[in-house]
Amino acid sequence: MNHDPAASPLILGGAHAPRAALPQLPPLALYIHIPWCVRKCPYCDFNSHAASPTLPEQEYVDALLADLDQDLPAAYGRELSSIFFGGGTPSLFSAQALGRLLAGVQQRIPFASDIEITLEANPGTFEQEKFTAYRALGINRLSIGIQSFQEQKLEALGRIHSGAEAVRAADMARQAGFDNFNLDLMHGLPDQSLEDALGDLRQAIAMKPTHLSWYQLTLEPNTVFWNQPPTLPEDDILWDIQEAGQALLAEHGYAQYEVSAYAQPGRAARHNLNYWSFGDFIGIGAGAHGKLSHPDGRILRTWKTRLPKDYLNPAKSFKAGEKALGNDELPFEFLMNALRLTDGVDAVLFAQRTGLDLASLAEARRQAEQSGLLQVEPSRLAATPRGQLFLNDLLQYFLI
Repeated sequence: MNHDPAASPLILGGAHAPRAALPQLPPLALYIHIPWCVRKCPYCDFNSHAASPTLPEQEYVDALLADLDQDLPAAYGRELSSIFFGGGTPSLFSAQALGRLLAGVQQRIPFASDIEITLEANPGTFEQEKFTAYRALGINRLSIGIQSFQEQKLEALGRIHSGAEAVRAADMARQAGFDNFNLDLMHGLPDQSLEDALGDLRQAIAMKPTHLSWYQLTLEPNTVFWNQPPTLPEDDILWDIQEAGQALLAEHGYAQYEVSAYAQPGRAARHNLNYWSFGDFIGIGAGAHGKLSHPDGRILRTWKTRLPKDYLNPAKSFKAGEKALGNDELPFEFLMNALRLTDGVDAVLFAQRTGLDLASLAEARRQAEQSGLLQVEPSRLAATPRGQLFLNDLLQYFLI
């Protein structure tokens, strides 16, 4: 379903028109990027690099804390609601290195009493002793990259673990003291049938994770798969997989709360919820991105030096760039995140997070509602089920 060609983008206010100071600053999170992995997967377009036999743990932790020092003014006395270690494969780092890093972060920014601290890990990096030590540091959530349990599919994806190791990883996570963990699982894999996809999903559900990220493989530029595309399932098979998989997840108590995120009651990822509701996050590490609001109403996107060797070079700056979001960009930026949530967000959050009047969206909302892509609900901003399927078309109404 295409966006109505008769509808033209709407002017929602000039880029430099006055904007109110934010009534209060949003919740603050911290994203920490660890860029190394054992081997680069052919579908991966993240900023990840194959690790050498010895990782520069101490130097990188020093750099991360120095990077954070430069971003500290943006904290404005706020506490951290969540921390997310992403990669690459953060679990390649020792518990000693991560412990020194977390202690350094807490010395600089106070932690909320119920802070969520997530670490990404792959089954091939699971070591019982190491993960028990991670839990003792206060890391209280794992995100385990499974992708598939089937050997043929794992080989096609370039994964370094076996299906048996993937199953053991969940058991080891529990034994290490983690009662909250996510499994990452892909569908739409090369030559995958409906039964193959549902078999993977049933195996994941049997492992009883509190959260499942279940998403379709896409071919991204600057990847091996982009240049040497595998044979992917036909569209009708992909549609069948999506429908049957969502029904299976709902049947087992996993509620969909975002495009590709499913959780048991009360177990939605708080770090991601903050991101999708246009909260703030400091990003440190090679290639990390951040979004920071300031009391005067300025909202900045930031990004850090991408290559690890440059990030670790004292002669180079940690920050590669920053951009202030203009009034004309904020509606799209806000809704690009908020409308990914199945239930959307309270409409009042738009003014709270952007400093813009909700009335500035009135005409765009009317057109989006008439298209059947946005729910007709004055107190909320939420996509209809059809709008969830055609989110890019829905967002076009708010693009200037």
